[in-house]
Amino acid sequence: MTHLLFIGGLGMQEVLLIALVMLLFFGGKKIPELMKGLGKGVRSFKEGMNNIEKEIEEEPAKKE
Repeated sequence: MTHLLFIGGLGMQEVLLIALVMLLFFGGKKIPELMKGLGKGVRSFKEGMNNIEKEIEEEPAKKE
């Protein structure tokens, strides 16, 4: 029998349990706000990583 595996080997039952607990703790109205904040954080992290990569690529050119 095959199982769908999510991040860290979590199965469908564990994911549903986590979603239910989040719904109970935060309520239906707060979850979109939390996800929006999480998305902004991920976007900011990616921008920071891209800036660091650009600086690393430009550094050898400055030494020459």
